[in-house]
Amino acid sequence: MFGLGKKRSKFGKWLDRKGISQLDLSKKSKVSRNTISEICNEKEHNPRISTWVKIEKALKRMGYDVNRNDFFDM
Repeated sequence: MFGLGKKRSKFGKWLDRKGISQLDLSKKSKVSRNTISEICNEKEHNPRISTWVKIEKALKRMGYDVNRNDFFDM
């Protein structure tokens, strides 16, 4: 459905499995579509804490319990 044939980060793969679109997450988290795309497609990309907090809050409102350490190397 999503991410067909693209290299994906752990976070991008997780979004694909859950059926969450980058655009939907961008709108709900108020994080730019380009930033969401970078986080999903660049395996070495680690978002700023402030960016992750916005994404995490949006995902929790959507019913997902996420932990930054599951997706990004700290």
